[in-house]
Amino acid sequence: MYTLIKTEGLARRGRFDTVHGRFETPAFMNVATAAAIKGGVMASELPDLGCQVMLSNTYHLHLRPGEQVVRELGGLGAFAGWNGPTLTDSGGFQVFSLAGLRTIKEQGVTFASHLDGRRIFMGPEESMRIQSALGSTIAMVFDECVANPATYEYTAASVERTTRWTRRCIAEMRRLNQSGEALNPHQLLFGINQGSIFADLRVRHMQTLAELDMDGYAIGGLAVGESAEEMYAVLDVVEPHMPKDKIRYLMGVGTPANLLEAVYRGVDLFDCVMPSRNARHGHLFTHQGIRNLHNAKYQRDSAPIEEGCSCPACKQGLSRAYIRHLLKAGEILGMRLAVMHNLTFYNHFMAEIRTALDNGDFASFRRTMLPMVSRRI
Repeated sequence: MYTLIKTEGLARRGRFDTVHGRFETPAFMNVATAAAIKGGVMASELPDLGCQVMLSNTYHLHLRPGEQVVRELGGLGAFAGWNGPTLTDSGGFQVFSLAGLRTIKEQGVTFASHLDGRRIFMGPEESMRIQSALGSTIAMVFDECVANPATYEYTAASVERTTRWTRRCIAEMRRLNQSGEALNPHQLLFGINQGSIFADLRVRHMQTLAELDMDGYAIGGLAVGESAEEMYAVLDVVEPHMPKDKIRYLMGVGTPANLLEAVYRGVDLFDCVMPSRNARHGHLFTHQGIRNLHNAKYQRDSAPIEEGCSCPACKQGLSRAYIRHLLKAGEILGMRLAVMHNLTFYNHFMAEIRTALDNGDFASFRRTMLPMVSRRI
C-alpha cells in the first residue's frame, strides 16, 4: 500500500508496497503493451534501465494470445519474464478509441477487433475477469475515456456511467479475489477520474470515487487532444479532492516537462508510450534537450547520445553517428539502443526527482530542468 514519506508543496515523495514488491514514487511505468517493450527490449533487461513497474494492456492481451494462455503460463510477470510489480490498463481507452467500431450500452461495449474484425463484448465484469486471469499486481477499472472536445451533456452522462461501472468493477474484483481461484488474490484496483476538461464534473467525480476507498486513484481522459495548460488546470482542481493517503496516477502522460509539472501538482505515478515510440523514430531525450538523430549534423558526430548516461549505448561509447546510421539503415539494433536510452533517461529522471524531494530542493530542480528538457537541440 502507499506510504507518503514527505512533501514539498504539493509534490509528494512516497513508496508503494505490493505483493510483487515495492516501488518508490514518483515513478514512471514502462509500457509493454502486449507484454513486450516495442523496440526489442526484454522485460528482464528493464531493471538495468531503472524500471520499477511494467504496464501491459488488457485489450491487446485479450485479443492475442488470450488471457487464459497467459494464466496457464503463470500470469503476466512469468509470461514476460518480469519479477516486479505490473499494472494492466482495463482496455477502456483502446475500446473507446475504436470510434466507428463500437456500440456503448449500460452493460458494456460491443466492438470490432482491430485484428480480424470479429465482434467482442467487454464490460466491467469482463475486464475484471481478464485482468484477474492475467494476474497483474494492479488492475484498472473499466471506464469510458471521452474524446476531446466533447459536449458537457455527453461528458456528464459518461461520468455517471463510469461511476456505475466502477461500482460493478469493485464488486467483481472482490468476488474474484475471494473465489479461491484467483492467480493473484491480492490484486489491487484503481479508480479512474473522468470529466474531460469540465472542472465541476472532474471534482464531483473525484469526490464520489474517494468515498469508494479504492487502492489508488488515476486521472484519465487527458493527453487526448487538450492543451498542456488545460491538462494542468484539471490537475489543479482535482488534486485537493484526492485522498492524501492513496497513490495518484496520471494516465498516458507524457513529456519530461509534463512529468515535472504533474509531480509539482501532486501526482505520483505515470506511464506513456512516448519514450519508446519517439526513440524508434530517432528522437532521444537528454538533460540538455531532445536530439533528433536523423538530422544531418549527427552524421559524423562521435559523441555518445549523452555523456554520463548509463544506458547500454552510452556506456559502450557508441556514437550518435553510429546509432543514426543504424536507424537510417533500418537495423533493429538502432531502434533497440535508442529505446533503451530513452527508457533509461525517463527512469533516471524520475530518480532525480525523488532525490530532489528527499533533499528538499525539488523547486530548484524543477526551475532548472524545465527549460532544459523542453528544448529541441
